[in-house]
Amino acid sequence: MLRIERILCPVDFSDPSAGAYGSAQSLARRYQARLIVQHVVEFNPPHFDYYAPATYLVELYQSIRDDDRKKLLDFVSSHPSDGVQPECLVSDGGVITDAILSVAREQKVDLIVMGTHGARGADRDALGSVADKVLRKARCPVLVSHKRERDAAGPQGVQESIELRRVVFCTDFSDPAQRALGYALSVAAEYDAEITLLHVLEDVPSSAETETALATATRRLEGLIPPEAGTAARIKTAVRVGRAYEQIIQQASATQADLVIMAVRGRNLLDLALFGSTTYRVIQLGSCSVLAVHG
Repeated sequence: MLRIERILCPVDFSDPSAGAYGSAQSLARRYQARLIVQHVVEFNPPHFDYYAPATYLVELYQSIRDDDRKKLLDFVSSHPSDGVQPECLVSDGGVITDAILSVAREQKVDLIVMGTHGARGADRDALGSVADKVLRKARCPVLVSHKRERDAAGPQGVQESIELRRVVFCTDFSDPAQRALGYALSVAAEYDAEITLLHVLEDVPSSAETETALATATRRLEGLIPPEAGTAARIKTAVRVGRAYEQIIQQASATQADLVIMAVRGRNLLDLALFGSTTYRVIQLGSCSVLAVHG
């Protein structure tokens, strides 16, 4: 049985990180997990035309750090808790990505939840500078949250920060994808969500071969459904033909999915290229949150 016991949510007080915090709260409550909310202090020493004693810079940094800690506490208190009491952590300045990954390792987190500033213009650079690097280097699954406007009422009338009604799970039938399937089925069960198991055929030269490939892929998808999964109507299968990232985005849009779950392969150069052309583009160009599960 999948267990998520520690969740890390880095925030920078922006709207995207507020959306990610809401997702992290909801998941922490569902899995009864410990939630760590992290903020990394950014400190760029001012340029002086005269000599500034080191003590002044230390005091300046401490002042900024104290102010950021107050902002973090205010950030947490200004959002509904969903019954979750998070642990607030202010990390010293430096490379933001390194600070996030360091806490993830030290705290042995099972999931990182973070926001992205979008996919276009300067927003694309914002994704590449933080979320992209965390996605590529993290040893645990990473959920990149896209803030949704609607809210949902959870069990016993608790107001949910996120709504998960429909999930799309993407598979190429590899071992990493099999591991990601465990997360997909678990999340769908926790939220009583409909889940679509999706496979994309990218290289099918003829129509006759396409028909055979579609039938074969459908049988393989149906074979992934565990006997104990519950009502079969809540688990659907879909096979599409075309570029993987385009078809994943189209499937998510067609089903009005709230979450896409997919595997990320290893860390060699080829894997990173594949990651960049599929998972990265789904996150950039899609409209719903993406859970990337490292193999």
